[in-house]
Amino acid sequence: MISKSPYSNLLEQSQYKYSLQDVDEPNLYRDIYPYEEIPKIAFNHRRVPLNMPEEIWITDTTFRDGQQSRAPYKPEQIVEIYKMLARLGGEKGLIRQSEFFVYTKKDREALERCMALDYKFPEITTWIRAKKEDFTLVRDLGIKETGILVSCSDYHIFKKLGMTRSQALNHYLGVVKQAFDAGIRPRCHLEDITRADFYGFVVPFVNALTELSRESGIPVKIRMCDTMGYGVPYSGVALPRSVPGIVYGLHHYSDVTSEMLEWHGHNDFYKGVANASAAWLYGASGVNCSLLGIGERTGNVPLEAMVIEYASLRGTFDGMDPTVITELARYFETEMEYEIPPMTPFVGAHFNMTRAGIHADGLMKDAEIYNIFDTEKILNRPAEVSISNTSGLAGIAYWMNKNYGLTGDDMLTKQDAIILYMKHEIDRAYEDGRTTVMSDGELEEIACRLSGGKYIIHD
Repeated sequence: MISKSPYSNLLEQSQYKYSLQDVDEPNLYRDIYPYEEIPKIAFNHRRVPLNMPEEIWITDTTFRDGQQSRAPYKPEQIVEIYKMLARLGGEKGLIRQSEFFVYTKKDREALERCMALDYKFPEITTWIRAKKEDFTLVRDLGIKETGILVSCSDYHIFKKLGMTRSQALNHYLGVVKQAFDAGIRPRCHLEDITRADFYGFVVPFVNALTELSRESGIPVKIRMCDTMGYGVPYSGVALPRSVPGIVYGLHHYSDVTSEMLEWHGHNDFYKGVANASAAWLYGASGVNCSLLGIGERTGNVPLEAMVIEYASLRGTFDGMDPTVITELARYFETEMEYEIPPMTPFVGAHFNMTRAGIHADGLMKDAEIYNIFDTEKILNRPAEVSISNTSGLAGIAYWMNKNYGLTGDDMLTKQDAIILYMKHEIDRAYEDGRTTVMSDGELEEIACRLSGGKYIIHD
């Protein structure tokens, strides 16, 4: 039997319906995951089509997964960050949702204070245990959607839960029914999907979920959780590690629409951002992220990275305000005493800083030569230089012009006397054994002293 697909608008054969494959022993994919060796990336050369959704967006887990790996946020900190997330996402709400814990008094205080702001975006959602009293709690708080943990690999089903696949499936369906009974929209977190038997458990389970959804009239969101960062974005990779294959399979064999598909990745193998981008490209509307990538082990997909990735793929920020990224980074550092590694893209102290004199000379002539984009316009972060014995005259001149806001005829060049005097004193410090870069305060003291007070020391 053939019919016209609403997704491809082509005549297609009836989709094969996969049934649950109950097994006596867990399938741990030992050929791919030998544990005592690095996990293997296996190819089967099966390619699926690019299928970028009409709309894509970002969801936030800063206050949930991001809070599991650091000291808990104070309620006032959560409120301030939430406000900045709303500004960053813009009027179109491209940061669509933010998920909260609800178990402690501080959690609920933060959630209620954010709800009182009455922002349309980010929509406030929660993450709860699969217990009836938890569904009642979030319903009474006025929450419309909550995340539910439904671990899907045999590592979790057999080893952690002590169940068979059929027992796990029936247990999960019972939990989802409780959400429906409470009038809550469930978001099913398919934990460890990149080690799961995709066609033997994941697809049959999601098919059962979509059937329940149709019966209840309440949508079910599917969060594809790459819990251990095993996902691979390359074309032609075999399941269960293939991000394109996972997204395509749920879309094609379980009838999950793009807006109901969301990717949640980790960065254990440095593929967090690439995997999230692949999820967008192959048909998921949502990618779940945390600010600065803070999360379990190596962290989640950095939210700020996907803001930039959105603009790369769409050619526009669509109303997002990327300068808020810089505000958020400063807030984390100053108000929360969080140390951002200096080389971190877009937010680290050194991400657009050059040290070499020859690079500084290029920046003097045209910042575009050594700056990845107009970081001053887009992120409110002008290109910077650090000053050491390798910075040269050009580096010192660039630093002076930037630090003192010198433009036009006031700009200093490599030939100006103050620059020559400063280089002589800086070189002498390194000849005496100095090994670290010069701080802004040190440079201002030198400039003030050598210029007779013309260039002042900032407070």
